[in-house]
Amino acid sequence: MIMLILNGALTHFANPAANSKNLYSDSQRDVISIARAADAIEDIKTWPGYAETPLHSLTAMAEDAGLGAIWYKDESQRFGLKSFKALGGAYAVACQLQNVLETQLGHRPSTADLLDGQYKDAVSKMVVSCATDGNHGRSVAWGAQMFGCGCVIYIHRDVSEGRKEAMQAFDADVIRITGNYDESVRQADADAKANGRIIVSDTSYEGYMEVPKDVALGYTVMLAEIVEQLEGDIPTHVFIQGGVGGLASAVAGYFWDLWGERRPRFVVVEPVEANCLQLSAKAGKPVVVEGDLNTLMAGLACGEVSALAWQILSNGADDFMTLSEEAVAETMQMLAKGYKGDPAIEAGESAVPGLAAAVIAARQEEFASALHLNAWSKVLVLGTEGATDPELYKQLVG
Repeated sequence: MIMLILNGALTHFANPAANSKNLYSDSQRDVISIARAADAIEDIKTWPGYAETPLHSLTAMAEDAGLGAIWYKDESQRFGLKSFKALGGAYAVACQLQNVLETQLGHRPSTADLLDGQYKDAVSKMVVSCATDGNHGRSVAWGAQMFGCGCVIYIHRDVSEGRKEAMQAFDADVIRITGNYDESVRQADADAKANGRIIVSDTSYEGYMEVPKDVALGYTVMLAEIVEQLEGDIPTHVFIQGGVGGLASAVAGYFWDLWGERRPRFVVVEPVEANCLQLSAKAGKPVVVEGDLNTLMAGLACGEVSALAWQILSNGADDFMTLSEEAVAETMQMLAKGYKGDPAIEAGESAVPGLAAAVIAARQEEFASALHLNAWSKVLVLGTEGATDPELYKQLVG
């Protein structure tokens, strides 16, 4: 008997442009690929404090949801920053510092050179900057401190004080604006141009395409770990959080390039009030969601699609779903307790939408049929963060 109960409403849109038989194109490989990821993976694994994060098997939850398996990649302790974003932002900071130094010196220093302080004087004059919901900015600030440059971070009105303080702890200058996330992106870009700062953003837009590729390459460390941890198994489904699409496109692109026609079904999950990817799929082109973008899932409160991400997700994502707010705290609580003997997991509010959507969909005939979820399905979800906002985590989990 199914005992697993999660409250929450879903919407579903099957992407008409998706086709698992499509070959991964050269233009998509220019954004993310196995070959391009190799250097990033090798580099980041040499950083101080690197450790592989767990891939948990949620056996009891899968059984009660009527699924063959649920694998949960747990990023709650990555580099002590409690988020997968530790990989992307900091790696992109290193790449940008290397680019500037290469122009100045005529040769490209390694990240080991940066970590050793060999170019301390030159690096200390550089300033990196970005806009953030919290986790990307924390990674950029951490990378800036680690490699020795200055850092200015822009946050929007809904970013918590706890997340702001976490970035300030890495010596970042944090500026709060009165607008939403997308407005903070534009402000950071304008001020960087005026003040000679280096933007290290995880979203791409017209005139800004190369740095987000480095951010996505940083994420592939997590994906390479997953492949090793699966020991030859291949998921049938991946449920992945949306946002601007940076992570979702990295996951889709990496696994598509790796597994080809055997790739999993990719299901992108977004908040109801910030579903720019789903609306873009419906329109067949990027669509902007206006307004406050109110959602508990703070890291997913994004209204504009990353242009680079859309190059992959436009035909690489099979399905786009939205998840209502009430499922978030319940899923966090269920993971914190350890469901019926499954591992207890610390999961932040933006870590659980993929898992919640998979479980709810599997238990409702309409969605299970549309997504081909059944007792043979092997579902991979990425638990992208731990308690990155400790006060909010206490309120939601207890």
